[in-house]
Amino acid sequence: MINKGNLSILFRQFGLMHLVDRTRYLFYKLKNQKKNKLFLKTHSDVKLPPDYLIYESFQLNYTEYYTKSRETAEWLLDYFSKYVDLNNVKILDWGCGPGRVIRHMPGLLNKGAEVYGTDYNLNSINWCRTNLDGISFNHNTLKAELPYNDNFFDVVFGISIFTHLSEKMHYDWFEELYRILKPGGIMFFTTHGDVFLDKLTASEKEKYLKRELVVRGKVKEGHRTFTAYHPKDFMEQMFKKMKILEHVLGKIEGKPQQDIWIVRK
Repeated sequence: MINKGNLSILFRQFGLMHLVDRTRYLFYKLKNQKKNKLFLKTHSDVKLPPDYLIYESFQLNYTEYYTKSRETAEWLLDYFSKYVDLNNVKILDWGCGPGRVIRHMPGLLNKGAEVYGTDYNLNSINWCRTNLDGISFNHNTLKAELPYNDNFFDVVFGISIFTHLSEKMHYDWFEELYRILKPGGIMFFTTHGDVFLDKLTASEKEKYLKRELVVRGKVKEGHRTFTAYHPKDFMEQMFKKMKILEHVLGKIEGKPQQDIWIVRK
């Protein structure tokens, strides 16, 4: 029996992964059409990005996208407040997409806080710059280079960003994020941990259990269909020059939830 992991490998081998993803997007666009129209009718003041940008960053359900995103922002700030003073804090959303989470933070922080977002998707950044106030946005490339000074940020976070990068890019981006983080500052990331083992093929699982990063590529790196799975030992090695403050294992809550890593410089 072919599982989803094997199907994913097959689609990649034949160059069909982006077509499959586009078909999935159109399915959810049609499925949620009525719900989304109702949301627009009752939330006429809420600015939403184009549908495909929403789909890329979360799920194509406007209510879930907007309300869950605010909850995620509050959840993140609760974590951050355990380790840094949120007064006059500088926060970077690395891989901010169309501002799903970061859009809510200026309203949840004091006026002295500075909020930044960076992403490799120019369409997302252009939408953010036009529609979201109180946030400084930057368009980066896949290359690990950001325009910020050394030791600039108190907090750098990335929600499911390492999950779409190759092994080399893991190390390259970690070093760049380390450069721009203040001493005493924290990084917060989510990754595909042990709870995703059942989604792997037999050969992928064997590699994962050898404590090696598992990458499904053959698509554009950084795209939602480019997928990486992260053994604990791999992450600990990447973070070896930082202090690991928390590693929260993902659980099954309807579907597998990603691991949380919080580390300090």
